[in-house]
Amino acid sequence: MDGYVNMDIRELKGVDVVHDIQRFPFPFSDNTFESIIMNHVWEHIEPKFRICLMNELWRISIPDGTLAIVSPHCLSAGACQDPTHYTCPNEFTFQYFDVSYKRYSIYKPKPWKLENTNFEKTSTVSVVLKAVK
Repeated sequence: MDGYVNMDIRELKGVDVVHDIQRFPFPFSDNTFESIIMNHVWEHIEPKFRICLMNELWRISIPDGTLAIVSPHCLSAGACQDPTHYTCPNEFTFQYFDVSYKRYSIYKPKPWKLENTNFEKTSTVSVVLKAVK
């Protein structure tokens, strides 16, 4: 995306930083980014790394920085069509990262505020979270 620092595991046109998103820490300083976008990335992250990933995104976000995530809904055809997909989220998945939901107390990751959730069971889940610091 133009105007963003683009990170990918592969060296491709438009990629600024070649790095495996499942390796921590990322090559960025604390409190670097105002906005992070993960468009059809979540479903490619092994579940055992997802809480660490969210904690790392929190680390590199500025206070109140936004994180936008779009992924196939777990009940959609897109959830299982790609052989590299792991489990996809549903409308409750990101409540585990927001302190105002009971689910947060299960893992207690770095705190986010769930600002917006949109979902279509036949299509996608999209969320916007803010880093609570």
